[in-house]
Amino acid sequence: MQTGRLFDKAPKSAAGVRAVSFPAELLDEVTRHLEQFAAPGRDGHVFVGPQGGQLRRSNFRDDWVKARKAAGVTAELHFHDLRHTGNTLASTAGASTRELMTRMGHSSSRAALIYQHMTSDRDRAIADRLGAMIRGGGGAVSDPSEKDPAGP
Repeated sequence: MQTGRLFDKAPKSAAGVRAVSFPAELLDEVTRHLEQFAAPGRDGHVFVGPQGGQLRRSNFRDDWVKARKAAGVTAELHFHDLRHTGNTLASTAGASTRELMTRMGHSSSRAALIYQHMTSDRDRAIADRLGAMIRGGGGAVSDPSEKDPAGP
């Protein structure tokens, strides 16, 4: 608020209230973060300030820059870019637009597509799949061994 008082507000739409699965390979790191750096309890914030309070925009940038530098990440990466990256990786893993919408908490496909980016690896896989279709006479891939390496 203009007074400097912080408050939690509801998500923009019902789609913003959701459970999101993550790879089991990240469980140890997520658990460690929740135990050491998050506010306690079911309603506790996942990211808090050094004193345990809510993050403020005015001081979050300094924390982000420090973390980004410590990780050796380019200055061109903004915090919100992590959302783009996550959605692009989910898309590359084979998520449909509807699945991306659900994961991201979007109520429209337009919003989900804003965060979906083509990767050169995926572009190559699409081209290879099209080539297989051409070799197969324009229809579906006729040889089961010519499955798309990027997924179903």
